[in-house]
Amino acid sequence: MITVKSLAVAGLLIIFTLPGRADAPVTEMAQAVRTGTDWRFEVTLSHPETGWEDYADGWRVETEDGVVLGTRVLVHPHVNEQPFTRSLTGVTVPQGISRVYIRARTNTEGWFDDRYELLLP
Repeated sequence: MITVKSLAVAGLLIIFTLPGRADAPVTEMAQAVRTGTDWRFEVTLSHPETGWEDYADGWRVETEDGVVLGTRVLVHPHVNEQPFTRSLTGVTVPQGISRVYIRARTNTEGWFDDRYELLLP
């Protein structure tokens, strides 16, 4: 006989056995510097990396509506270098844009929803 208690226990077992989303990379700091007609972005990320199995493998600069202006690919883990800063040069920001957003990703989870808002100087 199925009871309310047995259904509750079964539900909890299902919840606790589902794979959880890994920790998101955190954008600790970002800055932008105009270089001629383009921009240079420096972004500092932190992430509890475990090595090649789980590491922050990129970040990108987006407009408010999600248009990608530039992407920085990170090709190796930074386990012993936390937080770490990397730059991206040659990013064209359309006229009239006064703020951009930084979105990070990991090799296991892809792009995360959280974004870091950066006002352009």
